[in-house]
Amino acid sequence: MAKPKRSNPKAKIRRTKIRIGYGHDVHQFAEGRKLILGGITIPNERGLVGHSDADVLLHAICDALLGAAALGDIGRHFPNTDVRFKDISSLELMNRVRLLLGKEGYSVVNIDATVVLERPQIADYISAMQQGIARSLKTDVARVSVKATT
Repeated sequence: MAKPKRSNPKAKIRRTKIRIGYGHDVHQFAEGRKLILGGITIPNERGLVGHSDADVLLHAICDALLGAAALGDIGRHFPNTDVRFKDISSLELMNRVRLLLGKEGYSVVNIDATVVLERPQIADYISAMQQGIARSLKTDVARVSVKATT
């Protein structure tokens, strides 16, 4: 019987910097606010409440990206107590997240996000959302998936 080969403990282990993150965000609807999802203004009688533009989709994506790199969450980097972020576009926040990731040596491989809502229907806006997200993250639109469900 042949001896089984033992692995060389001194052999270098190949490591990758691929990380996977998860983001989740919820905002209340309110009268007198624009509804902005994925960087796109959606015609609707109510919008989402928030310090920034309240783009719940982009906030969840930012949290996923920051979490994958172990950099905390969106509130840590862009607190709602800071007037610099009052009414700021979440596409700009996402761009800043991309820059933070770049400083750590990370880049976006792909995005897969799902928006859960009853109304309004957003299917007609998904392509534009994907394009804006890809532009902000400087990645190919084929690497960005946005889905909607009720």
